[in-house]
Amino acid sequence: MAGRGTRVRPHSHTTPKPLLPVAGTMIIERIVETFARTLDRTITEIVYILGPDFGREIKETLQEMSDRHNTKATFRVQDVALGTAHAVSCANEDLKGEVIIVFADTIFDSKEKVTVDDADSVIWLKEVDDPSRFGVAVLDGDTITDFVEKPSEPISNLAIIGVYYFKRGEDLKKEIQYLLDNNVTGHGDEYQLTDALDRLLKDGKTFKKATVDEWLDCGTLPAWLDTTGEILEKENHDYSEFNNTTINPPVFIGEGVEISGSEIGPKVSIESGTVIKNSIVKNSIIQKNATLQDCNLSGSTIGNHAELTGVKGEVHVGDDSVLKQ
Repeated sequence: MAGRGTRVRPHSHTTPKPLLPVAGTMIIERIVETFARTLDRTITEIVYILGPDFGREIKETLQEMSDRHNTKATFRVQDVALGTAHAVSCANEDLKGEVIIVFADTIFDSKEKVTVDDADSVIWLKEVDDPSRFGVAVLDGDTITDFVEKPSEPISNLAIIGVYYFKRGEDLKKEIQYLLDNNVTGHGDEYQLTDALDRLLKDGKTFKKATVDEWLDCGTLPAWLDTTGEILEKENHDYSEFNNTTINPPVFIGEGVEISGSEIGPKVSIESGTVIKNSIVKNSIIQKNATLQDCNLSGSTIGNHAELTGVKGEVHVGDDSVLKQ
């Protein structure tokens, strides 16, 4: 999670993308919860690979999340972004025994339990309409036989979603080190994890697949809004009426939220401590402790502690901003 998340600015100026909320729960915590529900292993430690300018408050948030899930928290830093394999190499000393690697900017889910027995590696996959946008896996039955980065021909429609299990982290560490030592770069002239996977495959390692039912992107502002809407529809929160206010589900309303004289929803997520008065809010994300008065918003994302008065239409406002119209 060392990337800057430039496509979700202004919010990523202050909050790493995986820490952004989706209906009351951070993206990264939803990922951890999915593993707790679907994996046939217990997660005992989470190693967070951060960017060089991620501060104490971010580490504290991640430490608190790890504590909630009874896991040890370890922090590593990727000083320069040189690709996915390079990012993983920043946690070299942690690549021991069974490991799972996750790129923490998408939400995924599966109804079935995932077993990682009888495989050297398990790769999570999702059927997609346009495989040319993704790295894909080629299968023979349930066994993976090849990896192709953004194929120009329709060799497979099973996209690699960025979740990987390895029985021996040491094996992956060895192949990533080979890429770095020999300057083997792939797509974008960066060190790609798929190249390390390909070397493991050619070494005779057994790769199996795990498929997911949902793979929801949070990488842009519209995607974050769309994914929040889908999660809201699935989780179906129910709220009693607020004072002189109409609630049009699906919505999420956090603890301590005050709403009066307003119309909220559909597809609105409001984080804790926010105050909304005499406003209409649809298809929007309002983060913690914001204040909205006399606003009419749709398709908007509002940062923590932001104050908006008389604002109409679509706006994307970062933390601690004040906007009056």
